[in-house]
Amino acid sequence: MVAPTLLDTPLLYRLRHCERVLIVGAGGGFDLLSGLPIAFALHGQHKAVFLANLTFSPVTRTDAQPVAKGLFEIDADTTGPISYFPEKHLAVWLRDHGYPDQVFLIRKGGPGDIRAAYAWLARELDLDAVVLVDGGTDLLMTGDEAGLGTPVEDITSLLAAHALDLPVKLAVCVGFGVDAYHGLCHAHFLENVAALSKLGAYHGVFALLPGNAATDAWLDAVDWVQQHTPGRESIVCASIIDAARGEYGDHHSLARTRAEGAELFINPLMSMVWGFDLDPVADRVRYRNEIADAKTPFEVAAAIEAFRDQISLRPRRTIPV
Repeated sequence: MVAPTLLDTPLLYRLRHCERVLIVGAGGGFDLLSGLPIAFALHGQHKAVFLANLTFSPVTRTDAQPVAKGLFEIDADTTGPISYFPEKHLAVWLRDHGYPDQVFLIRKGGPGDIRAAYAWLARELDLDAVVLVDGGTDLLMTGDEAGLGTPVEDITSLLAAHALDLPVKLAVCVGFGVDAYHGLCHAHFLENVAALSKLGAYHGVFALLPGNAATDAWLDAVDWVQQHTPGRESIVCASIIDAARGEYGDHHSLARTRAEGAELFINPLMSMVWGFDLDPVADRVRYRNEIADAKTPFEVAAAIEAFRDQISLRPRRTIPV
């Protein structure tokens, strides 16, 4: 295989021969939106790009079309609870800007349910690549870190993608630092990145910089979805796009963070995209066998807690810079 040069983005270089790519949000909510810059860049190369998200939207209160167990399809015309339906608002933006407005929703469930949904998508869409996107960095937590962030949905999605037999599977994290609110130790994230680098599974970082078509479309799409989700906007997405626009420090673009009185640290690292081969990331999850047979997200959470009670955790540390 010809290696990328310094003029290539190593992560996206991995997708150069792929024609049918699924961009999927790992942790639910707005995670899919953090994958839109890659989606728009691939659209610019005339690839067939499909979008899916592990959803927190109440799909049973919508007219989303069920296509398989726990898997639904929506578009811009789908009706549902307007106060929180980010995928629907995204579909409207996509249609209005000339993109395909099809979005798949994966309902929360146990690992078996999520695996089945991913398998259907890979088969029926005839995929040759999947890009799993986490808004944040807890996707890389293996289980023995001082804090795991919110691992239940992320790791369930990671292991579902791991089970797919596809030529290219990538894991992407966007938003270094945003998980501090959930107790993540970012020194441990960097330690895990270093371990993946030794395995040849780390594909570097690139910045989401305004001024190119893919980034500008992403910024506009996120603004649209946030505006149509009043009071339930994504703090993660707001932090990432604020960082991309050059904001710094205790900057609040959302009324909800100002009302909570939380101190933010918006900075350029939050708008960086970190890329990895997916399978080595999944192989490093130490409790993957413990959650394999869980039937619900609650059982996944309980199994993770039980696993952590039985092992030694890495001591928390600050980054000495």
